[in-house]
Amino acid sequence: MNLGRYLIKKSVARIQNEAKQSTLKRTLGKWNLLSLGIGCIIGAGIFVLTGTASANHAGPAIILSFVLAGTACAFAGLCYAEMASVLPVSGSAYTYAYATLGEVFAWIMGWLLILEYGLASATVSVGWSGYIVSFLKDFGVMIPPEFTKAPGQLVQLADGSTVEAILNLPAMIGIFLVTSLLVIGVSESAKVNNIIVAIKVTVIVAFIAIGVFYVNPDNWVPFIPEQTGPGEFGFDGVLRAASIIFFAYIGFESISTAAAEAKDPQKDMPFGILGALIVCTVLYMMVSLVLTGVTHYSTLNVADPMAVAVDAIGLGWFSFIIKVGAITGLSSVMLVLVYGQTRIFYTMSRDGLLPAMFSKVHPKFRTPYVNTILVGIVVAFAGGLTPINVLGDLVSLGTLSAFTIVCLSVLYLRRKEPDLERPFKVPFSPVVPLLGVLCCGYLIAQMPLEIFITLKWFFLIGVVVYLVYGQFNSRLARGLDPREGDEEFVTEEHEVRTE
Repeated sequence: MNLGRYLIKKSVARIQNEAKQSTLKRTLGKWNLLSLGIGCIIGAGIFVLTGTASANHAGPAIILSFVLAGTACAFAGLCYAEMASVLPVSGSAYTYAYATLGEVFAWIMGWLLILEYGLASATVSVGWSGYIVSFLKDFGVMIPPEFTKAPGQLVQLADGSTVEAILNLPAMIGIFLVTSLLVIGVSESAKVNNIIVAIKVTVIVAFIAIGVFYVNPDNWVPFIPEQTGPGEFGFDGVLRAASIIFFAYIGFESISTAAAEAKDPQKDMPFGILGALIVCTVLYMMVSLVLTGVTHYSTLNVADPMAVAVDAIGLGWFSFIIKVGAITGLSSVMLVLVYGQTRIFYTMSRDGLLPAMFSKVHPKFRTPYVNTILVGIVVAFAGGLTPINVLGDLVSLGTLSAFTIVCLSVLYLRRKEPDLERPFKVPFSPVVPLLGVLCCGYLIAQMPLEIFITLKWFFLIGVVVYLVYGQFNSRLARGLDPREGDEEFVTEEHEVRTE
């Protein structure tokens, strides 16, 4: 057996040529990319995870967890910006691994990205469902409780009794709606996303501006609660919370999946990635400080912590606005996550590692519609059938793994191709990429062993798919051009438009 065959790499020149041949429509400017990133980052992290991580692990010191997670993200974000400027394609960390570590590692990375995007979008849809149910209840619209949570979960009724859930129907409807939007077109989706981002950023800034006048400093004492167990409060809890809230930072990475649809990816990708990371980290820290200041952290282990905080200060009208912001915010997160997953599958299909239907482009909408529909169906059922607490650590693990691979890719290309044109360069290399690897590796080590045990079947399925299909259909291994011999691509004669 020729083991070297599994380590074949794509050249940078080949990847850059593939980017020029892309049939996807280039419509996204730098502000669209910035909005795309903010749209994904500001979501479950602020509206859900800030409260649960504070109540269970860090207390008021959750702000330190955001500093730690944000610092690790900054190292990775700089590396993403360099890689995206050199390799402006849709595959994100998957493509970067293909260029540096080899095909089998690229496949593993692509498979891990399902955790980062597919499961994350399912997770967010469950949070979206909770806010929708609460919002509609305010208007007297009652969704049958059996259809508001995953099968087997108990839903408490107004009279104190409980009923066993059958299906989380609102979560599925939410995914189907964003999937339909993505099939119609990225430009249309970006316009909707821009509106949503404006709404939720306004709501969050209002929460900070109003909430700061109701802060009770006594709620910050003790700032770091005494440790009660492994990962429960103390500085150990701060670290554990940092690993959990990494879920909230996947948005800036998703910008790199839009490179094939960016007007000027070499310049615009770094702007979008770093800009979104800076804006959202500052907002996260301010929200966490106000949140734990207006109410005691022990009350925040709920699905809607910001609404709980507003209720604690007696502003019922503002609680309604918070719910609107959460619904719109989580909607945009679902949109970006499903978008990111489809573009990764699109790129893997172009490489022959997944069936050609995943890269089939609609003749009118210019989107990978079959891919998008299939991803939407799978994610919708995952959201409808899976409890939200099952997925959080898996998503964070996928995210941290992707960050690590990208940091290693920068180190590899700096050594192997030092003269390569880099429109954006990571400052203080190799220190920054190495710090990125160390930070992400340390946060992975904070995760419970059960998460890695759970993943064994997921990895086994991935290995089987690659051995049965991917290795025999790899275009690189067969010496084929990305478009050669593929009727779908040969018949796509549309020019790439940049309006």
